Amino acid sequence: MQAELVLFWIFAVPLVLTALGVLIARSPVYAAMNLVAAFFCLAGIYVLLTAHLIAFMQILVYAGAVMVLFLFVIMLLSLGDEHLQPERRRVMQYVGVGGALGLLSVLVAAISRLPDQAMGPLANPDRFGTVKAVGQVLYTQFLLPFEVTSLLLLVAIVGAVVVAKERI
Repeated sequence: MQAELVLFWIFAVPLVLTALGVLIARSPVYAAMNLVAAFFCLAGIYVLLTAHLIAFMQILVYAGAVMVLFLFVIMLLSLGDEHLQPERRRVMQYVGVGGALGLLSVLVAAISRLPDQAMGPLANPDRFGTVKAVGQVLYTQFLLPFEVTSLLLLVAIVGAVVVAKERI
């Protein structure tokens, strides 16, 4: 028990520090690298919770694929605020606040519906968290959101290439 507590603090303190690094970094590249470190620390906490599949997916999907995509877009577009006029910067801030409020409303709606939903195939504690159980739920019950997410990532990549092509 004592060892788990020590390991938790070994992962939790750097997680909080790198998350703060994401918020205070002036360069988008430094913010993205802090986010990668935060993802690895979070994966360590998942391992402590014996959620090995989630820890593996955290490293493979988020720290690997998604962050490579973020860094690719950041470096391709060479993002910075110097090209934005003050009026446009203000509009972008309003769009960001609107997006955050929209995400918050979706989160509240999902949490309010949570007790009503049955666990389905994951209700069996022997199968809970296994790769087979997660795959079965992902490719049956959540197939449409899974495919929409893949299309959204594809559109983001194509959009980044098109925007970068116009600047050259």
